[in-house]
Amino acid sequence: MIGSLLVANRGEIAVRIMRTCRRLGIRTVAVFSDADRDALHVACADEAVRIGPAAARDSYLRAEAIMEAAARSGAEAIHPGYGFLSEKPDLPLLCREEGRIFVGPSAECITAMGPKIGSKLIAERAGVPSVPGYAGEDQSNAALAEAAARIGYPVMIKASAGGGGKGMRRVFSEAELMPALDMARAEAQAAFGDPALLIEKLVLRPRHLEVQVAGDKHGNVVHLFERDCSVQRNNQKVLEEAPAPNLAPVIRAKLLERGVALARTIGYDNLGTVEFILEDGFDEPWFLEMNTRLQVEHPVTEAITGYDLVEWQIRIAAGERLPALQHEIRESGHAIEARITAERADQGFRPDAGRIEGYREPGAIRIDSGVRTGSEVTLFYDSLLAKAIAAGSDRAEACARLAAGLRDFAILGPATTLPFLADAVEHKLFAEGRATTRFIEEAFPEGWVARRPHYRLARAAAALLWLARQEAARPGGDAWAGLSGFRILAPAGGLATSHLVVSEEGKATRLEVRALPDGGRAVRDGDGEIELVLRSGDECFEVTCEGRLLRGSHAVADGGVRLMLDGESFDFSLASATRIAAGANGTASGSGAVNASMPGVVAEVRIAAGERVDAGQVVVVLESMKLFTSLTAEIAGVVSDVACRTGETVSAGKRLVLIEPAG
Repeated sequence: MIGSLLVANRGEIAVRIMRTCRRLGIRTVAVFSDADRDALHVACADEAVRIGPAAARDSYLRAEAIMEAAARSGAEAIHPGYGFLSEKPDLPLLCREEGRIFVGPSAECITAMGPKIGSKLIAERAGVPSVPGYAGEDQSNAALAEAAARIGYPVMIKASAGGGGKGMRRVFSEAELMPALDMARAEAQAAFGDPALLIEKLVLRPRHLEVQVAGDKHGNVVHLFERDCSVQRNNQKVLEEAPAPNLAPVIRAKLLERGVALARTIGYDNLGTVEFILEDGFDEPWFLEMNTRLQVEHPVTEAITGYDLVEWQIRIAAGERLPALQHEIRESGHAIEARITAERADQGFRPDAGRIEGYREPGAIRIDSGVRTGSEVTLFYDSLLAKAIAAGSDRAEACARLAAGLRDFAILGPATTLPFLADAVEHKLFAEGRATTRFIEEAFPEGWVARRPHYRLARAAAALLWLARQEAARPGGDAWAGLSGFRILAPAGGLATSHLVVSEEGKATRLEVRALPDGGRAVRDGDGEIELVLRSGDECFEVTCEGRLLRGSHAVADGGVRLMLDGESFDFSLASATRIAAGANGTASGSGAVNASMPGVVAEVRIAAGERVDAGQVVVVLESMKLFTSLTAEIAGVVSDVACRTGETVSAGKRLVLIEPAG
């Protein structure tokens, strides 16, 4: 058995690998960039080594830096996780040269199955049919146009060297082809350093199915059944499950047989996944690609087989035979995984960033996470925060457990996909096992919108939590905030009343909070009055209203309250109405505040404190996901404060510049 292992990755997969190592008594080494110095995976390791600046290209993607860290720490083996260097031959080749164990397949297997064009030719030799298409060496526009016409529109253009949706374009007519080829080539070159493309028949209502395979260095190859990963957005998986629902036995048999045949053909020697596409209503699964690494969705296979797949990887890499042969591998029950990302599902899955102010996992399902309270979510890396995995004796039970767990999972800070995922799992199409890769557009044709039935109650609870924070901060707190809880006495000796302004998503509402004789509170807004009783602890609270008790999680700061209530998330800004009326709140509407329109990196600051600016003048340029946005001054005046610097990562809504109106 391996004695020490370096995990060449970060986030939830690094923590996941370390969990197995701890159980097996293997010493672990983490690597980290400057952005991850205080990350959870660093805290979970026995030792950690810095490998470079925040950008992945300067740290996690540098094979030589990984090898230097292994040498410094004395690690015998290196596990690449997924992403980063996991599907490049560089790391296993360097391990071979330096006498270290690479926990993954051989460099030869990775090289063979990496390019999509090459892998399809190998599949053809193995008798595994692929989607009808063109994967030839002639990459001229003329050859590709001829192939598209022969295949028949619509077609899909794909980058040969990559995945994750990069270099992919749907083309529905000849007129669209040339512009799509140009864009796909440019994307493929930028993302993978290889502009080669292939063209396939576009399957309009596909299911995305995959087979988990494993091989050892002694010639044994097995499958651990299949998974369905059809629920996707932007060609990236969202929900995954095992086994695949509503799958005819004849199709399942073809999947498993073809997955093993392909692995045998290349002498596969670790865990891998063979991916297929199935046109809804047909019975012929077509080969897509092979992922020569551990999959993000591997936990659902673990749940139905009872095996630890990371342990399998480690034992195979150490030269042991497969822990089980095909006749010994059984499946039981059903499991579903949801990927929880830092994204605004209600805004086209726009990425979000910032500090996690509160974090609480549900107790009834498995959570693989790479974050905790205090973790910084940046735009340098993938938006995946955690995975929720629920298992049951059947699919209905797994669905119910997952939905309940997602609604009980609290991550306060950057926006997450938790509410969307709960709605998706409960949607009729998914619940009945009828999802294809078009699930999101079919289930939410107008885009997903949070239901938030408890919005007024959540806003009222936020007001009480914020007032309690202000009260606890006295004396020595903000003088203006102190005025918000002043007592107004009626002739018979009245009760305290507070006047607040609560804002979310740019919408401001005035609230009047009045104490009731029984210890509760009445909160009045434009729609009437809500009476509630609230009890809170450090992170959790419970609110009783109209005889119903609901529980949630919260994080309170001077300027606002973030909370989750009944599975829905809220982010309120609060201030004393008195303070706003006095003009002390510099972020009020028309005050000259320039806020970040989305999370991003400050690419350029064009002004300085004391400088005069005109209305409409560009003051800051923001970069987010390779897009540049110019932020302009809404009013003319003098810059009184610049609260950002070039290169800084900022969250959506953060005030970057404050301009005092011209006198």
